[in-house]
Amino acid sequence: MMFPEFTLLEMGLTGLLFMWAGFVRSGLGFGGAALGLPFMLFIYDQPVYWLPIIGSHLLFFSVLTLRTRLNNVNWGYLKSSLFYILPPALIGVLGLLNLPNLWIVTFIYSITLFYALMWLLNKSIHSDNRWFDKILLIFGGYVAGTSLTGAPLMVAVYVRNVVQSQLRNTLFVLWFILVTIKMTTFAALGVDLNILTAIVLLPIAAVGHFIGLRTHDLILRNDVIFKRVIGGMLVVVSGLALFNLY
Repeated sequence: MMFPEFTLLEMGLTGLLFMWAGFVRSGLGFGGAALGLPFMLFIYDQPVYWLPIIGSHLLFFSVLTLRTRLNNVNWGYLKSSLFYILPPALIGVLGLLNLPNLWIVTFIYSITLFYALMWLLNKSIHSDNRWFDKILLIFGGYVAGTSLTGAPLMVAVYVRNVVQSQLRNTLFVLWFILVTIKMTTFAALGVDLNILTAIVLLPIAAVGHFIGLRTHDLILRNDVIFKRVIGGMLVVVSGLALFNLY
């Protein structure tokens, strides 16, 4: 079923949330899932329904964004970091498909609440040494495998090791690789990829994507304000969700 038992209001909200996810993904260069999935789970609390749709969109827009920019990617650091990211990402995908849904939803909202508090308080996740880099990459890979919300953890490492002019493009290649693995695993294990739903929502997400591309520089200049506002929203959403779950 394309939208399982959704009301017209819920379908409308779904469209707005995918526009929002597209905007964040291209505007910041990361975070479409991290800032979109928590709201989507309020509408339908099954991550395995939403993640293939988000993944399909991320693959499409990554190709669209990178088609003329592959010469501006830090391939050296990308390859070295994948050694730490890919194994836990695969473990995370298997966890998503085998652990109880309540555990996965709780994990997603808990990690989102952590991000939200950091942004609201204007704190940043950062690393000052190689060993902590590796820890962030490993945990970020696991979170990405479980829920595609590991971007802020890995970005904290990438921002220190990749120059600003190459950062967004390098991250898009990383997201493409991780989502390709996730979608391939889904397909191999018989998970419904909800391709028709993804196609229906694609034009709506495209609107957000192109707005994000046009406002990327503006967002970066007002990064603190943007993250504090979003952080406050996510604190409320995640807090309410965790309260309702238990």
